[in-house]
Amino acid sequence: MELRRMRLRHMMHVFDKPLSYKQTLQMRKSYIGRSCKLHFEVSPLKIVRASRQYLYDDAGNEFLDCINNVSHVGHCHPHVVSVGQEQMGKLTTSAGFLNDQMSEYAKRLISTFPDKLCVCFFLNSGSEANDLALRLARCYTKHEDVVCLERAYHGNLANLLDISPSRFKKTGHKRRDYVHIAPCPDTYRGKYRDSTPNPEVAYADEVFQLLQKVKAKGRKVGAFICEPLMGAGGIVVFPKNYLKLAYSYVREAGGVCIADEVQCGLGRNGEHLWAFQSHDVVPDIVTIGKPVGNGHPMSVVVTSKEIADSLGEFSSTFGGNPVACATGMAVLDVIQNEKLISSAQSVGKCLLEGFSAILPNHPMMGCVRGMGMLVGVEIVMDKESRKPAKEAAEILAYQMKEQRILMANDGEDQNVMVLMPPMCFTCDNARQVIQAFDKALRDIETGAVSVGLTHGGDNFTSAPPLDVPLQVLSETHELSDEDDDSDDPALKRPRYEEMD
Repeated sequence: MELRRMRLRHMMHVFDKPLSYKQTLQMRKSYIGRSCKLHFEVSPLKIVRASRQYLYDDAGNEFLDCINNVSHVGHCHPHVVSVGQEQMGKLTTSAGFLNDQMSEYAKRLISTFPDKLCVCFFLNSGSEANDLALRLARCYTKHEDVVCLERAYHGNLANLLDISPSRFKKTGHKRRDYVHIAPCPDTYRGKYRDSTPNPEVAYADEVFQLLQKVKAKGRKVGAFICEPLMGAGGIVVFPKNYLKLAYSYVREAGGVCIADEVQCGLGRNGEHLWAFQSHDVVPDIVTIGKPVGNGHPMSVVVTSKEIADSLGEFSSTFGGNPVACATGMAVLDVIQNEKLISSAQSVGKCLLEGFSAILPNHPMMGCVRGMGMLVGVEIVMDKESRKPAKEAAEILAYQMKEQRILMANDGEDQNVMVLMPPMCFTCDNARQVIQAFDKALRDIETGAVSVGLTHGGDNFTSAPPLDVPLQVLSETHELSDEDDDSDDPALKRPRYEEMD
């Protein structure tokens, strides 16, 4: 009995102490699926808190966050936090019962949309929202087939992986018969480039021809789904009038149009609250996720009454719970009160103009593109060939991290440096990023940064190896003597930041 008490006291003491970096890493390796990837896998950060556009690691280092679009109005925004906490102390779930928060939030959200889009469904994630959007489209049109774009990503559920070509190669997913893929309307790297006259017509015609082929097979399209401002494909801004033409062709073929606003919605484009408004179109179904709750798990599908009524029955235990709806209203408060749409426009202008200004100085900068606080910079082997420079982009991300700035390399070829920061990001932040980016890329271009994390005497290069497996991640973080409960010598190597 006494031994049991001693063990219990020891366990309580252990749980009172914060986990060391090594313990956190080892527990993740033991209990989290290997397919769940980390940012900066060679030297992952342990983030312990965040505020506005900044993240803080376990050593107290401050990082400028350029990639976390989920914390839309800023990490741990005090208004959003206080509203959520207050509601959590009153009522957290009321599935099947009336509650003011859901009704008020639905009314307020609907007021931001064109009149046609007047019905809400509340869910818990962007994947759930896109899943329900497909279900609504099929119930309404009675057709199963879906048109999506190359490079698209629409969620983690099985039927969403079916319409996410960007995941086909990574997951070995095979295209289903009901999925039809149109070219991504990218005028830098796509089928029709900036030298093509009227690229919007050429790309929309590809959609039209695809619909004709579907019809020739005796099938009918139920839906066309795309992001109005493509984030998942490496930040692609569609040619003007492309969506207007594509939507008209889809509707003529009997399908409905779904706008996936999970990443690009809520004012991020710097012009309107919803990205589809920049194209002068009105979708039939809109999906919203990630940023709508500023990190709280929630999502929304907005559609017309006719389409909503075609669904026989729907329920979500946690969708539209009082805490989620109160949080969602708080996010809308902040967007309005802090004028974040106009801020996204001005800060986005700083980013685009700043990167464009240094573009001629860098042979590996292919192009700069984006809208508002969705910005992408192509890293290429040379401007003439436009060959993607994935390895250089990955090294660049690590070099920026060393300067306490977090960016990601994304896109089909993982060569696009992507910025999707919290909306409280400032022009001063933008200038800081551009200055650091300019130096880091110049170092790569001039050979000042070597490829690989190799040991030569007492010196280490600062660039990461690009094929280091998850099991050696711990090699890059310093361990204290009291943490050392492993005989693995790799765990005793210095942290990545201390290598020079």
